[in-house]
Amino acid sequence: MSINKVILVGNVGKDPEVRYLDNGVAVANFPLATSETYTAKSGEKVTNTEWHNIVAWRGLAEVAEKYIKKGKQLYIEGKIKTRSYEDKEGVKKYMTEIYADSMQMLGRKEDDDNNSSNNYQKPENQKETNQVSDFDSNDSGDDLPF
Repeated sequence: MSINKVILVGNVGKDPEVRYLDNGVAVANFPLATSETYTAKSGEKVTNTEWHNIVAWRGLAEVAEKYIKKGKQLYIEGKIKTRSYEDKEGVKKYMTEIYADSMQMLGRKEDDDNNSSNNYQKPENQKETNQVSDFDSNDSGDDLPF
């Protein structure tokens, strides 16, 4: 038996990019930053930020399109998937993504633009597909959301 489960709590790096495939299926891509802070031996506080490429399909993608904005704090559960592709020069590249199964918006209630529930999950019977996204993994992340 094996398990592929990821739990992240972080801040959205930019508004989700949502597109609809020919069959009407929605897919959203957005970066999520997680940070850890520790005190170095010198006494200086050090913060390390890790960027995660989030992929949400169907209903979760539609929720992301409506409610997820840059800077929003999210709790995400999903699985890690790595795929390869060739860049414009024909060089093989690899991208690791988090395919979201559920997400919950965190933060103060007054930060939300709606009064609906903030917990969203993919239906149990929803099938995964291995469509390639147009998400640019080379985004520099210069504009930290926090």
